[in-house]
Amino acid sequence: MLRSMYSGISGMRNFQTKLDVVGNNIANVNTYGFKKGRVTFQDMMSQTLSGASGAQGNRGGINPKQVGLGATIATIDIIDTQSGLQTTGRSLDLALEGDGYFLVKIGDEHYYTRDGKFGLDPATGAIVNGAGLKVQAYKVDEKGERSRDYGDIMLNPNATLPAKKTENVTLTGNLSKDATEGSEIVEQIKVVDEKGVEHKIEVTFTKKGNGWTMTTPALPADPPAQPVELGSVEFDNNGKLTTTNPQVWKIPLPPAEGETTPRVVDIKPDVSALTGKEGASTPLVKPDGNKEGKLTSFSVGASGEISGVYSNGEVVTVGILAIAKFSNPSGLMRTGGNLLQESVNSGTPNIGIAGDGRGTIAASSLEMSNVDLSEEFTEMIVAQRGFQANTRIITTSDEILQELVNLKR
Repeated sequence: MLRSMYSGISGMRNFQTKLDVVGNNIANVNTYGFKKGRVTFQDMMSQTLSGASGAQGNRGGINPKQVGLGATIATIDIIDTQSGLQTTGRSLDLALEGDGYFLVKIGDEHYYTRDGKFGLDPATGAIVNGAGLKVQAYKVDEKGERSRDYGDIMLNPNATLPAKKTENVTLTGNLSKDATEGSEIVEQIKVVDEKGVEHKIEVTFTKKGNGWTMTTPALPADPPAQPVELGSVEFDNNGKLTTTNPQVWKIPLPPAEGETTPRVVDIKPDVSALTGKEGASTPLVKPDGNKEGKLTSFSVGASGEISGVYSNGEVVTVGILAIAKFSNPSGLMRTGGNLLQESVNSGTPNIGIAGDGRGTIAASSLEMSNVDLSEEFTEMIVAQRGFQANTRIITTSDEILQELVNLKR
């Protein structure tokens, strides 16, 4: 039987596979996070009619004589190029800009995806994808420390942030050495008492010698009482802090509800970041503590920080999304549902947070498919014509065989 007939068959099979891949790409043109496929061909083995021979005497060498036996599929790649982003306005719609994959889990199985259509499981508050697989993230404790291991992340829409008494205050910025004697700067801070009630307190900085004194108004009295001294700070000629006194602020507060005796709240100040250099005075006084608040919304930052926004103005980070990166993303296995799985040729996942060589996260957006319809239609035409050309090889070979049969009548 003619070799050309079987070569034509191999070509038809290959172009049929190419059409299958093109069809799948076009079918997923609107699939969020989808990465298109690409087929490449390579020649099959060749039949050697005669081998090569080297030069001998006055005669040059002779090249080998080989007849190819058709083509076969070389690769079917995943083309993981970045695609455009579509803004949705939904807080749990996330897109990755750059390398990386979201990490989701069901049972002990890990999967990877670029599709960031996430939501909340109403039963547990876990962040899940459309198929219910749980999104993995690093937890963050009250001190802002990130956990070493990632796991399921929960968001309780009905969460309440308990009240916390003010115990510390941090002072930063500059208190100008150029200010005139007696100059005053007034900063207003919020102090939360032991019952969770918030009080607005004024702190006045007054220039005195090489430093500044700090006072706060006394409680209303008859006759008016003198301002309460909180302490003082002094700086050297280079603007560096030299002395501070006292170590604790004693803030007067009005009587608690149902009581008549005024109170004094002890707050420990941290003035180590204050400077006394030339220029404008820009002191910033930031106390800790907060009144009770209810969760009103949550947001996701560029590095994957999942933060809850509470009615008392506090923003608390509860977790940081885990992002995986592979040395060979094209080696990942498609498992359906916009999910990918690690293979022996993808490399092991390098898991960490976004922005650490793994791209950044765009919140309230989704990554569109990277399928280009104009390119796919062109590839479709190429595959169609290639398929037709291979069928001509078969029909031509058939005509030659018919002529052979007709030699004897």
